[in-house]
Amino acid sequence: MTDDVQAQSAEPGDAPVRPSWVYTLGRVVLAPLARTVYRPKMEGRENIPPKGAVIFASNHLSFIDSIVIPIAAAPRPVHFLAKSDYFTGRGLKGWFSRTFFTAVGAIPVDRGAGQAALDALDRQREILDTGAAVALHPEGTRSRDGRLYKGRTGVAYLALETGAPVVPIGLIGTDRVMPVGAKMPSLTERVTVRFGEPLDLSVHGPASSGKARRAATDEIMTAIHALSEQELAGVYNELPASNTLEKIRRALPHERR
Repeated sequence: MTDDVQAQSAEPGDAPVRPSWVYTLGRVVLAPLARTVYRPKMEGRENIPPKGAVIFASNHLSFIDSIVIPIAAAPRPVHFLAKSDYFTGRGLKGWFSRTFFTAVGAIPVDRGAGQAALDALDRQREILDTGAAVALHPEGTRSRDGRLYKGRTGVAYLALETGAPVVPIGLIGTDRVMPVGAKMPSLTERVTVRFGEPLDLSVHGPASSGKARRAATDEIMTAIHALSEQELAGVYNELPASNTLEKIRRALPHERR
């Protein structure tokens, strides 16, 4: 296994995240370069805890959202989950993808529902247990119409389970920098990143309580809405069901993680 990914394994139970030379180089080179090129407007950076476990929870408008947050939060290291396909490609393209995502703090995981979703939660909890920071999108998938959708309870579960505070983030303009379907980001648009005050969600109860997870999630989404100023959708952001079984599953009462 190459040096740039040896500390970024996707398997639950692995050793704590340790910065590789590629990630260190990314923090030193990519973050300042991106801030120079895009000149992002950053508000509330004083709300970023300088150390200790923390969850950054933001709205989701573009593919680049998870990359913008680590850049805006630098020098604080921030990790986010990315599908494992970005780390397994071959040839020059595969090397570039693997190197880039490692440099910006991505952790490879198998994306999906069921056991894959539970494994992703376990991996994020392991990262938080080391005192590191993670970035997550409670909406789950990108908003294609610019509205803010209902949050899923996975972020709240992590916060209640680990005791980590949640810093809400409002991203504005990332959908113009890289709209859905775009191959490359625009160099003419600017992004605004608003960091809210850290939220202590422990008042809602234990992670084992569905009522506590839902209340904590709603508090997170209310804070994100105040920062992003998006129109509220009032529903979950879900892609069309791919088969009959999925349609039945969605029709049954269940908690959206």
